[in-house]
Amino acid sequence: MTVFADEIGSQPIIHFDLSSAKPIYVNASTCLIVLWWTDCPVGQVDDVGIPGRALDQAKLMAAVPADILTRAKQIGENETANRSCPAKTSVVICTRDRSDTLARCLASFSQQTLLPSQIIVVDNASTDGRTCNVAQAAGAQYVREDRLGLDIARNVGARVARGEIIAYTDDDVILHPRWLERLVNAFDAPEVMAVTGLVLPAELETEAQRHFETYWGFGRGYRRKDFGTAFFSQDRKHGCRVWEIGAGANMAFRREVFELAGYFDERLDVGAAGCSGDSEYWHRVLTHGGICRYEPSAVVFHYHRRDFPSLGNQIFNYMRGHTVALLVQFERSGNFGNLRRAFFSMPGWYARRLLRRMLKGPIERDRFFWREFTGFLSGLGYYFRYVGSSRLTNPK
Repeated sequence: MTVFADEIGSQPIIHFDLSSAKPIYVNASTCLIVLWWTDCPVGQVDDVGIPGRALDQAKLMAAVPADILTRAKQIGENETANRSCPAKTSVVICTRDRSDTLARCLASFSQQTLLPSQIIVVDNASTDGRTCNVAQAAGAQYVREDRLGLDIARNVGARVARGEIIAYTDDDVILHPRWLERLVNAFDAPEVMAVTGLVLPAELETEAQRHFETYWGFGRGYRRKDFGTAFFSQDRKHGCRVWEIGAGANMAFRREVFELAGYFDERLDVGAAGCSGDSEYWHRVLTHGGICRYEPSAVVFHYHRRDFPSLGNQIFNYMRGHTVALLVQFERSGNFGNLRRAFFSMPGWYARRLLRRMLKGPIERDRFFWREFTGFLSGLGYYFRYVGSSRLTNPK
């Protein structure tokens, strides 16, 4: 089938299968092209040109590194559609007052090649009964939790889950048909304790969505990566860049990791510090000697914030939560690199950006500079006012 992308006033996302010779025409000046080999993602390019142009398949093929393409072909050769779980798997979705997006997410489970043994919807204090209705209509297990907080809800899901593998996704995503199959299959060695996957944008219809995807997007590339001892060795001196491991919208854990490392820290993320409950937990997995794996063939599609005010609030919370997480990571590990990042690296980074801004003027990357910086300061204040004083509890 010939695909013709015609989206005026937005940046279309075109999914191009390199294994097919079918032409694709673009009726937009710019577009994001996500490259696939059959149903395995292998790369992406930004394409600019005259509307009505045909995409150059040879040029796109040349943009994909040979090792990534080879692995995608191997995945395709080895996979078979298997609708029975190799391990009992529970999927947890935490949500609040977003019944429409939740329904869209739950609908995508019907296409999964690997069906979970349990889908848990944790309703984090929604103000009406629609969340319950949507979850029950989809056949999911509905659990109500009235204490506000994403990590509180995540912990409720982990305690209710019966699976050997516990996967998490968000209500504002849709799932690739092989998402769960590939996420679970990535647990192919006992030392792999956590797995994350690729998060692609579901749409880029607004300027805010395009800004987020360009500067703050969840994608971590198209190569499988293992984060273990070598990666974590930097934590003592410089602080470990655990946010590079993935995104909370697409992650899974072995059940036993919760017995080994405890549950999510309820002082972090939405409803508390604002963010980074996921990355702090990956830091804990590494502290206990486990491996965190990034598996890009396990894909979800995320709907980013559509307007700048919402995006600005999100970025403020990102930096606030990240700052608190660094201090919590020092609490748990004793690795001074986390303090160095919080008190030296981050202030220095902001100072350099501010100086550049004063000398050369603002750039698009710094659209939310002051929201970032005030989020950082707010994180320090939050930690020393609440977290460091132990006024908030830390679940075990």
